[in-house]
Amino acid sequence: MTGHLKILDQRVAIITGAARGIGLATIKLFAAAGASIVAFDLPQSPLEDAIKMAKDYGVPIRTFHGDVANATDWKKVINETIDQFGKLDILVNNAGVSGFIGSMLEYPDDVFDQVMAVNARGVFLGMKYAGQVMKSNGGAIVNISSVSGIGGGRYVMAYTASKHAVVGMTKLAAAELAMFKIRVNALCPAPTATEMMFEMARTQSPDDPDAIRRGMERMIPLGRYGEPDEIASAILFLVSDAASFITGTAIPIDGGLKAS
Repeated sequence: MTGHLKILDQRVAIITGAARGIGLATIKLFAAAGASIVAFDLPQSPLEDAIKMAKDYGVPIRTFHGDVANATDWKKVINETIDQFGKLDILVNNAGVSGFIGSMLEYPDDVFDQVMAVNARGVFLGMKYAGQVMKSNGGAIVNISSVSGIGGGRYVMAYTASKHAVVGMTKLAAAELAMFKIRVNALCPAPTATEMMFEMARTQSPDDPDAIRRGMERMIPLGRYGEPDEIASAILFLVSDAASFITGTAIPIDGGLKAS
């Protein structure tokens, strides 16, 4: 699916975690595909790259700084989207945090709550408030989970719990919202070359963070991390008409990690 086909022409999309990584890569592909974009990220997050990408492809963009765990911010961004564009067709719930890395026996209680607030509550609020306006015209929602959302692992208790929650909420929402022609799917990436993964590696192995990456890559049959553009391409597919009969799925995009 190449950008010149404009497969998202006349569609309006909200993308969270828009400043970098998978979110920014998704903005690039959506802009190339003709979508009008609302880029949503935390206060002080740099959204200049997102604005530039939209301008390069000649599509309108609105930026919004807020907290995905805050219902008031979701109401504001939805209202601003409708005020400017008149509708909402697509939501990409991409914002997420990794939290504490270490034994569950030592996991800080407050950090657990913080991670769940962003990774799980944020997805719930996005689907709730976006779904309320999508009821009138249908739409597509993609939630970013993780391979940790379909397996176990170690040392990231809240992250794993939150990403399992995303898969469960995706399936429930797909069943409930199908009557409104709203499709809901989740993607479950393996480690991807984003700042969040690099920061996790620096935390686990300050003296040799590349050792973490090398170890992870040995576990992945394709032998490497995913790239943000590769995850964005799967998001683009799921929100496009090419995926019109796909809903309620949680798709690993993992270089074969879950196949081995």
